[in-house]
Amino acid sequence: MTATQTGPAGRMQIARGLIALRERCGLTQTQVAEKAGVSTTTVSRYETWQDRARIRWATVKALADACDATLQEREALVVLAKSQADGWWVGNHAVPDWMDPLVSFEYAAAYEHVFANSVIPGLLQTKEYALAIHQAREVRSSNEEIERMVEARIQRQTILSRDPALHLWVVLDEAVLHRTVGDGDVMRQQFSHIQELAASPHIDIQVLPFSAGAHAAGAGHFVLLGRDDEREPLNSMAVVYIEMRRRGLYLDDAEDVGAYKLTFDYLRSQAADPATSAQLIATARQELNS
Repeated sequence: MTATQTGPAGRMQIARGLIALRERCGLTQTQVAEKAGVSTTTVSRYETWQDRARIRWATVKALADACDATLQEREALVVLAKSQADGWWVGNHAVPDWMDPLVSFEYAAAYEHVFANSVIPGLLQTKEYALAIHQAREVRSSNEEIERMVEARIQRQTILSRDPALHLWVVLDEAVLHRTVGDGDVMRQQFSHIQELAASPHIDIQVLPFSAGAHAAGAGHFVLLGRDDEREPLNSMAVVYIEMRRRGLYLDDAEDVGAYKLTFDYLRSQAADPATSAQLIATARQELNS
């Protein structure tokens, strides 16, 4: 288990690990609480990654011991609990509270799969496109506030240049290519930016053409983030983020995540291949000049 995760991603690692240990030894939360000398509420809180309270490594150790964890399992959880540093986004007023987990998960994930049906996803946006998006959505915010939001979005994109690289796979509904955000110049720059990013070995971009008809998603924008580690299953993670107006919904139940993984697989199969998708994007850019 790694010791470099921060924020909600780190809490999810700890929660998943403690739940797995407790279920393996067949104890209830109340029984674990009694053995560890803590309250049942504490056990429940440590098994829920959405809780924002700081994790105490001594409590993690006590809970692991109560579940008869091996020395290696216990130390892995303790090291993770000790490494809960805050990322640049924590306390940054330009990053809404509901997006804090998303940015944290991006830093912990090995891959990110995105289906976008209305606008270009944030990780692919140019500064001009992001500015136009925020100006349209944040009609009551000042220019200074909007500028800070845009800068935070651009800073979030640095995840694409990290080492090891995040593997980003995006399926764009063709409607996204025909929705003018800003003006023609903004869209031309945006299309050129997407074409440049698509040349990266760790970024895949497909377009779901209108000709595909009804598709697997049947709904709106969603993001699937994960990391798979067969050697250390407790180091694996998977979560779905569903974008909503001024809030986000996070799903980490295995059945929910599995359903979205299957949906994304269907979307990839229904979408045009990368080469054809690149041509669709090029055509959309050319149409702006006509």
